Amino acid sequence: MTKKKIVILTGAGMSVESGLSTFRDADGLWENYPVARVATHEGWLADPTYVNNFYNMLRHKLVSAQPNEGHRLVAALEEKYDVEVITQNVDNLHEMAGSSHVLHLHGELMKVCSSRDTENPLCWKTLTPEHLEVAPGEKAPDGSLLRPYIVFFGEAVPNIEPAAELAQQADIFIIIGTSLNVYPAAGLVQYVRQGVPVYLIDPNPALKAGRLDVRHIQAGASKGMEQLYDQLMK
Repeated sequence: MTKKKIVILTGAGMSVESGLSTFRDADGLWENYPVARVATHEGWLADPTYVNNFYNMLRHKLVSAQPNEGHRLVAALEEKYDVEVITQNVDNLHEMAGSSHVLHLHGELMKVCSSRDTENPLCWKTLTPEHLEVAPGEKAPDGSLLRPYIVFFGEAVPNIEPAAELAQQADIFIIIGTSLNVYPAAGLVQYVRQGVPVYLIDPNPALKAGRLDVRHIQAGASKGMEQLYDQLMK
């Protein structure tokens, strides 16, 4: 018997319960680090060492973080369903919690790449807890400077088309920790077939992105997933 496919889109609210700061909140990272300096191509060109040092710092924070109950329950859905996770987060907490299929929209913090061609897999390198930092001037195999494997503001999102294809295949679509007021969440939900249940887990009020069938569980990632998990596993 073929398992139903659940596609889950997660955002910053998924990881905040694991102690990782979001960028946009009042006490978020943008308050201390100007976005133009650390998350744009222009910022990279102006001072690559400053940018790499910022992401070096984030990796040190990440390796001390642990998946929360929300991450664990997402992974546990695989007992009954074919589960695909699309995440806007650059952390690896879904993988740590045991999720088998995770598509990263905005890159991966633990990976570095060529600054000449970010999508050249021959130049990808996964860092380890023992080696978290990119040294000033460190080079990729193609001779360019190593840079974070992060989609900077203004850059194309290579995985947006595969994400849209997954959204079209969903039998159940779940959004956790990102509102339907911002893209790509608002855009991806438009690819979900009519009649497919759409659940939104987020503590904040949200628009419905043009859909009337969104079931909003107004709670944080862990509490919301506890409620939904019980429903889906009956």
